[in-house]
Amino acid sequence: MARQEPERTCIVTRTVRPAAEMIRFVVGPNGEVFPDLRHKLPGRGVWVGASRACVEEAVKRRLFARAFKADVKAAPDLAEAIERTLREDLRQGLSLANKAGNVIAGFSKVESAAAEKPLVALVHAAEAAEDGRRKIANQLRKRLGDAILSFPVIQELSNDEMGLALGRSHVIHAALVAGAGSDGFLSRWHRYRAYRGIDAGQTGSTVGGAGEHTIMEPAGSERNE
Repeated sequence: MARQEPERTCIVTRTVRPAAEMIRFVVGPNGEVFPDLRHKLPGRGVWVGASRACVEEAVKRRLFARAFKADVKAAPDLAEAIERTLREDLRQGLSLANKAGNVIAGFSKVESAAAEKPLVALVHAAEAAEDGRRKIANQLRKRLGDAILSFPVIQELSNDEMGLALGRSHVIHAALVAGAGSDGFLSRWHRYRAYRGIDAGQTGSTVGGAGEHTIMEPAGSERNE
């Protein structure tokens, strides 16, 4: 019999949802509210839907004090701080996938892999030019056909963030092959996008999309890394 996932009630919307779709908050010794993103910290917790809009509403309406029944403090930039943490978590996820041997980096290697290997996602730096992304997508389209429209493409991380995660400079293009590291990274990616209110089916999340962070440059202007 499958184990039932625990559910919690959001203090903002009062809806009941799986704990995995919520953010748990606890109160520190100084009376300030902070997020328990791993759901592991001791003490009483309250739950908010895992979206920036919900967290902002909780802060604005002082719902944490009501939920904890105490004069607790929630920083005005709490929602923004959580987004920064989730973005850092995303970068660390790419680093872990790389250490697990699930990442291919560099334009030429990714272009070849798109034509030959069973990839599970592409990762382009936010600064990636249209020309480079299109060439890689064309190789992938030859193998996947219409299925390319649902193929995940991550474009949230910058060139510097990707370089830091992969331990090399000027990383523009990467690809993920199947493995636990890739699964973990994709899970973090979906959580980050959900928090920002971006549905996984919107433009920018698949090869078929134009890319929400695209910077248009002349064809051939991109350094192929």
